Amino acid sequence: MNEHHRISYIELGVTDLAKTRNFYETAFGWEFNEYGPSYCGIRSSDGDGEIGGLDAGSAPRDGGPLILIFSNDLEASVEAVENVGGTLAVPPYAYPGGRRFEFLDPSGNRLGVFSNE
Repeated sequence: MNEHHRISYIELGVTDLAKTRNFYETAFGWEFNEYGPSYCGIRSSDGDGEIGGLDAGSAPRDGGPLILIFSNDLEASVEAVENVGGTLAVPPYAYPGGRRFEFLDPSGNRLGVFSNE
């Protein structure tokens, strides 16, 4: 359900759709809807619709907003990112209320992962 003035969809520009899709499937368990050779939708966690997409027709952008993914186990998420070709941009660090890190996906998009631990 879309709510007024709430984030409803995020697109990531990618350089290699298959490699980037595999990265998010393997590292975070994301599921996708296939829309052809240059786009796939990121399914919402409840299976009701989509929350975003991977777009091979759009290049990754430097300096955009940082998208954060929640994790119940930050160290396992670091390991998953590194095991599937992601690069740590900022190693795990503590902040008031939790810990987080930032990574680059195989297409060069920078995202963060945080936990309440």
